[in-house]
Amino acid sequence: MVNLKKRRIADIPPGAENPLTFAVSRRDGSVMDMVADAIRHKQTLLAFQPVVLSGDPSRIGFHEALIRITDETGRVIPARDFMHVVEATEMGREIDVLALQMGLRALHETPQLRLSINMSARSIGYAKWTRTLQRWLDRNPTIAERLILEITEGSAMTVPELVIDFMDRWQVRGICFALDDFGSGQTALRYFKDFFFDILKIDGQFVSGIAQDTDNQALVRSMVSIAQHFDMMTVAEFVETEVDAQVLTKLGVNCLQGYLYGAPTTLPDWKSKPVVRAVG
Repeated sequence: MVNLKKRRIADIPPGAENPLTFAVSRRDGSVMDMVADAIRHKQTLLAFQPVVLSGDPSRIGFHEALIRITDETGRVIPARDFMHVVEATEMGREIDVLALQMGLRALHETPQLRLSINMSARSIGYAKWTRTLQRWLDRNPTIAERLILEITEGSAMTVPELVIDFMDRWQVRGICFALDDFGSGQTALRYFKDFFFDILKIDGQFVSGIAQDTDNQALVRSMVSIAQHFDMMTVAEFVETEVDAQVLTKLGVNCLQGYLYGAPTTLPDWKSKPVVRAVG
């Protein structure tokens, strides 16, 4: 009996586009158009999620600023739904600039706020991004010591030498750096010891359900040990249950981030009252 599915695929003429490839291409093209419209019409905003101290979750160490766009219907679209499509493009650089502009403005307007802002390693050397950062630091020098720049593990490994040089130049100004989604990519250990990240953010795949997963407990314990050796603070992402939080705290994780402590919001508390930030 002939496998019709295999036959249909096999019968695609040479040079013709595979239906699945075509569908993915159409979807990605639609996403690109949506992001382009949002940039053109300034339909971007930040959502803020707290990162709490594991030893005292009532104290906030800092907030992460998460880029959002709105579509033509007014829906708020999270970065996970578009960033993978645009990250390697010019629009990815524009999104990084917009996130930086909004984040730095928030730091300027709220003196006690400490904030992490995501960026791609591909934005290193992007003149508009650099000018934006320099302009705000010249305007308000206190921003640097309250700013954390997050670079994903996968992004950092695309241009490790550039990331190392970039961090060297800005850390002397007081800016901190976080290696985001650690464990999801393939960090080469020969580069790891040269990065000098200040914060190691453990990818959520190792965090969710960790209380019942002894393998992930062993992996997180190893990550914490690596971070401690290199004088890095650790943050566990996607913490959603109290039992997981307790296990992570026992494993030595310094800070916790996830829906257990607050969902990302575009209307953070400090817009109506002063921020009380943990110190020390």
